Amino acid sequence: MARYTGLFVVAVNIDRLRMLLLETLQACNLDIIYDTGDYIMAREVPGAVPFTKLVTVEVLVDRSNSREDEARLNFVIKNEELPLHRDNHCRQTFDWLCETVASNRHWQLLETAAS
Repeated sequence: MARYTGLFVVAVNIDRLRMLLLETLQACNLDIIYDTGDYIMAREVPGAVPFTKLVTVEVLVDRSNSREDEARLNFVIKNEELPLHRDNHCRQTFDWLCETVASNRHWQLLETAAS
C-alpha cells in the first residue's frame, strides 16, 4: 500500500478554511465522501486509473494549538498500489495535492513538511 503524509500550517480566516479545503480537494479531481469539519475524507474520481490505484485523501484540521487565524492541516494520501516505483500514481497525486495546497492564493503557507 502506498502512503504519503504532509503537514501544512496555513494562515487563513478560520470561517473560510473548510470551504477552501473542499475547493482545493475538488480541484485535484477528488470527491468528498466524508466531512465533519475537522476531518475530511475524499476519494479520486473513478475512471482514469484502475481501481487499485484510486487514491484516498484524509485531512485532519487541527486548530487547538494555533493562533485564531492559523490551522495545521495533516494530509494522508494512500491507495492499494504497491509503491514499487518512486514515481507511482499515489506519489504523483500527493505531489499535485501538495503543490495545490502550497500555491493556494487564499491562504498564506507558514510551514510545510512532507514525506
